[in-house]
Amino acid sequence: MKMLTNILSSVLRPRGAAGQLWGQGSAALMWTDFWELSMRALAPFMTAVRGAGGNSTTEATFETRPYKLHRLEEPPLPSTTCTRDDALLYYRQMQIIRRLESASGNLYKEKAIRGFCHLYSGQEAICVGIRAALRSEDSVITAYRDHGWAYVMGCSVVGVMAELTGRSQGVARGKGGSMHMYAKNFFGGNGIVGAQVPVGAGVALANKYLGRKAICVSLYGDGAANQGQLFEAYNMAKLMNLPAVFICENNGYGMGTSVDRASASINYYTRGDYVPGIWIDGMDVLSVREALRYSIDYCTTGGPSGNGRGPLVLEVATYRYHGHSMSDPGTSYRTRDEIQEVRQTRDPYNALQGTYCWRRLGHCGGA
Repeated sequence: MKMLTNILSSVLRPRGAAGQLWGQGSAALMWTDFWELSMRALAPFMTAVRGAGGNSTTEATFETRPYKLHRLEEPPLPSTTCTRDDALLYYRQMQIIRRLESASGNLYKEKAIRGFCHLYSGQEAICVGIRAALRSEDSVITAYRDHGWAYVMGCSVVGVMAELTGRSQGVARGKGGSMHMYAKNFFGGNGIVGAQVPVGAGVALANKYLGRKAICVSLYGDGAANQGQLFEAYNMAKLMNLPAVFICENNGYGMGTSVDRASASINYYTRGDYVPGIWIDGMDVLSVREALRYSIDYCTTGGPSGNGRGPLVLEVATYRYHGHSMSDPGTSYRTRDEIQEVRQTRDPYNALQGTYCWRRLGHCGGA
């Protein structure tokens, strides 16, 4: 029980709290390490958004990254506002997810996490941006890269870590593990490639049948984009005019196969054919947020009955820093230089800190 208490100690404990999570020696993972690293990374941004002075403001307007459209005349808004509080929230959520995934990787190497384990590092702006746009009645279903999603949909870091380590205090009572977490309006991670998409269409059908003005977001990777069941879901959603948003998280690789080696057409946002689509820079949290706000409005208003114009297919361009899973080093089909270039030029929370914080919401790090 004492070990369990240490394992489940909150990541948000006060500084100085002790408790080894797992491992030995220099490789040991401490909750305090997790906390200190997160706070150290957050410090420059917190200094900026909390700082007073003539160079900071409580709210600013930003341009979103350009969108590409399929069968749509009007894109999402080209600009949006962001408050200091929202910027700090998004940054904090992305940092916690990044640290959570780093901790998960360490625990897997220590054999504290068993089975499959797929990390979300590099893709954090997607779940944070989507969650920022969703309303309380909207739903999400995703694939097996679901730790970050469980967190933003309401699960605690402790609950996620407990689930990963097979504890009864986990979000699925320790029975689901890495790929099968759930929360209110979060229909979980799913281990069968692409199988969550028809289920998401079913959730959207339930919303329409029950008269709810709610959408269901179904996420899948580029590796699942060629599954036949996706096109069946597109067809049903369009035929029945369902409030469904299908989102392809295109991180460039399906396991170890690049998209251009796997797909005759890599424009995944056009794959719905008769279903309109949008391409989004998934490394920019505000562009993702605005695209989802647009999608909610599209799916729930207008149309012949005023109850929505049917489904959308979105493609969010992103990148994963780790391999496909913990058994994949991720370097046999791409170079370390490629990964490092993305980290330096496109990293989602570096973009939030370096662009939004610096230009509009105050100088970062006192510079």
